[in-house]
Amino acid sequence: MTTYLLAGGGTAGHVNPLLAVADRIRDREPDATVLVLGTSEGLEARLVPERGYELLTIERLPFPRRLGRSAFSFPRRFRAAVAQTRRYIEERKVDVVVGFGGYASAPAYRAAHLSGTPLALHEANAKPGFANRLGARYTRFIGVAFRETKLPRATWVGMPLRREIEQLDRHAARTEAYSFFGLDASKRVLLVTGGSTGARSINTAVYDGIANILGAGWQVLHIAGAASTLADLGQADYHLLRYCDRMDLAIAVSDLAIARSGSATVSEFAAVGLPAVFVPYPVGNGEQRFNAKDAVNAGGAILLADADLTPAWIASDLVPLLRNPAAISRLAARIVTVGTRDGADRMVDLLKRALA
Repeated sequence: MTTYLLAGGGTAGHVNPLLAVADRIRDREPDATVLVLGTSEGLEARLVPERGYELLTIERLPFPRRLGRSAFSFPRRFRAAVAQTRRYIEERKVDVVVGFGGYASAPAYRAAHLSGTPLALHEANAKPGFANRLGARYTRFIGVAFRETKLPRATWVGMPLRREIEQLDRHAARTEAYSFFGLDASKRVLLVTGGSTGARSINTAVYDGIANILGAGWQVLHIAGAASTLADLGQADYHLLRYCDRMDLAIAVSDLAIARSGSATVSEFAAVGLPAVFVPYPVGNGEQRFNAKDAVNAGGAILLADADLTPAWIASDLVPLLRNPAAISRLAARIVTVGTRDGADRMVDLLKRALA
């Protein structure tokens, strides 16, 4: 019986692929023990136990970006986290460590290296984070979600997807989706989403330009995010939600999307063939712009700077696209060429090679 230690956490971008791989290990190897290393503060603290996995915790250790008290204490705290992880590896007789980036991964990579435990890692973003750049020094079993990811010895495996997306039949699910959201089955659907917390710039531009979108004969499914203060316009073809717990149905029913280009969003759209206008988050290290590159280069998506998403752009560029169903069909046919639905299986195959 094999014992796996899956390390990662902090955000959904790290936790969701981790859980997808954990589920696939459990599918393929029911007698395996799957442990998860994370923190007590990240999203994993809730999602991992809910999914039925044991969570082992270490201190949350963001890498210091500037000199200060946290920078001077970081080496000592990092060594302590590594030591704690080594104890977990030894006490639980871990056979292989698998990392997904995030706060818990860097100590796990170092601990695996020091203890001689086989190591594999998965990088979900096209621009690798610090933890996985460190981990890549210790293993050649590196899976990446995007072909353009610059990590040495990396193998493209795609994104391990949650089961409801991996198994989604968009055509079969549409009838349920029209009913679930109260949509008109005779009109095409534009999905607008900035993620679970929302994206103010996307929300504002679409909200202010809604008359032109509806005038093109489309309806809008607008998932504005939990923090949004937008009010429903009371128009039959404009459907405003704060949060959506059935994104599989939202993706199934949509013909085009306007969205941020987080790694999971890009990967899910590409896997099922949903074309998009990707509007990368303009703050941070720019990874969202790189995430969209494969889809854009394939001709399956449009990349738009955050500052350029305005009501004027909606009128001048989006509306003509909405009125051109052949162009949207071409986008859909091309984006699916860069996606995959078997990322979880590919990643499990890779970690099996590390274990061997």
